[in-house]
Amino acid sequence: MPAEKLQFQAETKRLLDLVVNSIYTNKEIFLRELISNASDALDKLRIESLTNTALADDKEPEIFVVPDAATKTVTISDNGIGMNRDEVIANIGTIAKSGTKDFLDKLREASNASAQELIGQFGVGFYSAFIVAEKVELITRRAGETSAVKWTSDGAGEYELDDCDKDSHGTTIILHLKPEFTGDDNEYNFTDTYELERLVKKYSDFVRYPVKMNFEVKGTGDEPSTIEIRTVNSMKPLWTRNKSDITRDEYNEFFKQQLHEWEPPQEIFHVKAEGTVEYTALVCIPAHAAQNLYYADYEAGLQLYSRHVFIMDKCKDFLPDWLRFMKGLVDSPDLPLNISREILQQSVEVKVIGRALEKNILKQLAKLLKDERERYETFWREFGKSLKIGVYNSMFDTKAKDELKDLLLFQTSHDGKLSTLAEYVERMPESQKQIYVAAGADASAIERLPQMELLRERGLEVLYLTDPVDEFTIEALHEYAEKHFQSITREDFELDDAESQKVKAEVEEIAKTQGDLLKDVKDALDGAVAEVRLTSRLKSGAVCLATGANSPSLTMEKTFAAMNNPLFKATQILELNPNHPVYKKLESLHAAGKDSPDFKAVCKTLYSVALLIEGVMPKDPVELANQVTELLTK
Repeated sequence: MPAEKLQFQAETKRLLDLVVNSIYTNKEIFLRELISNASDALDKLRIESLTNTALADDKEPEIFVVPDAATKTVTISDNGIGMNRDEVIANIGTIAKSGTKDFLDKLREASNASAQELIGQFGVGFYSAFIVAEKVELITRRAGETSAVKWTSDGAGEYELDDCDKDSHGTTIILHLKPEFTGDDNEYNFTDTYELERLVKKYSDFVRYPVKMNFEVKGTGDEPSTIEIRTVNSMKPLWTRNKSDITRDEYNEFFKQQLHEWEPPQEIFHVKAEGTVEYTALVCIPAHAAQNLYYADYEAGLQLYSRHVFIMDKCKDFLPDWLRFMKGLVDSPDLPLNISREILQQSVEVKVIGRALEKNILKQLAKLLKDERERYETFWREFGKSLKIGVYNSMFDTKAKDELKDLLLFQTSHDGKLSTLAEYVERMPESQKQIYVAAGADASAIERLPQMELLRERGLEVLYLTDPVDEFTIEALHEYAEKHFQSITREDFELDDAESQKVKAEVEEIAKTQGDLLKDVKDALDGAVAEVRLTSRLKSGAVCLATGANSPSLTMEKTFAAMNNPLFKATQILELNPNHPVYKKLESLHAAGKDSPDFKAVCKTLYSVALLIEGVMPKDPVELANQVTELLTK
């Protein structure tokens, strides 16, 4: 049959322009698409050979990639099923079918999101070749037939079909590269053997058939160079094997090579699922948290594969943000990808996989906490903050909070060790109705709080909130086991045992006669505090700061200030111990006159001391130093 030239229809040309210039943002993925097509052709031959033995032969299935700098070409060939003339028109010519115009009309009318769904139904992977090629030749011969056909196009206005000779079945695609993809001075040089080898390993390393390339081996001395054929892909993904057949060393080596995790992971999750959605996931908890894990520049997400072909590196759609530290991959044939396979579309399948992975990880963490506490605490020291952030981010999601709250650990005053909330509640005296918490820079700072003295005397345990996110987490939980969290530095904190109530009553009686003094102390502080009052919560301490029941704590205020957000201010309440000698001194100074310099100096010094106890530097440290020095000389 003579050569036949066919014109692209106008709308088909527009679609080809869309494929080349808009859909594929990554120039190098043409090789992934063409190798995937070759692998499909080998699959089809294998399947058809099962029922048609005439198609079977003893040739090893293979894919060849051959760059040629002299001719500025890249050739991708396979010995798969191949095509005859009619199949070339039906398959390679699909882009010219009559439905194209309707497709383009819908694409123009659709919103951006809808457009992605539309083009996702229109498979044009072969045409990614025109991203890098100014002309494409396809030579193919169907298995079981003797004639071959050649398809040629520059993607501009027409394509040509011609009969030709081919030694064996399969397909050969020759890409005549555009100049910008052929030189060392360009961003890409696809005539470089090692550059193409890198792309094969990146995108097609786990294609099930060998991808082979020719490598020049330089001779020694006067010996000439030789060409060595090497298989450049590994072909067999570890995650496709049975878990029982994989050793821990093999898993460790996989994560080292695939994800550059140089230390063995803490935990490994290898999940296979079939049914409504088929997928395999191989993910891990790394040995250590990345230094920038909680910063905006950290790129979270799992690698995504479809039928063992690499699609994207940082897919964030599977796991919630609190699991941003997880590393690994998901491989599924059922995920809806857009036309370029570069973007994962939101779908029920994605949610099913993500939720199943999350539940699996939660289950394993709970088991680790129960059965291997030491290992869980190792995990917690690296990634506990992520779980606490997960609780805070799920403030209005009761289900998510319930799943995470029993995995939380806090240091406490019980023995200085880490404790779950359940363990804390189990140790609570029957008379204790609330869970006591205190925030500070570290455990020692909290232990030095004057409010802690009374709780130690009563044998009451306090949760230490030493991480800036801890208070946000507690606020989000609000309660645990029907017991509310109570900060010992909030104004509404009080102990309800008989002795505490007795002391409280005594202090309230004293306060009835101290109204003028307390008002004048507040005035002397020039609006620094919202209230000055007497307290029954101090034993040997002279002074402390409390915060309003509905205001941020001082620790929270410091956290927001560090984030350059000064709007969150704590409502400060200065509490004085009426049984302390300093208070007696304050009374005598006040009796001499509220405007006396000594009275004002003592008021300001007491307030500065209260700030220092909370780990807050007074606004004017020099003034404080001068006040203390002057008081020491009197």
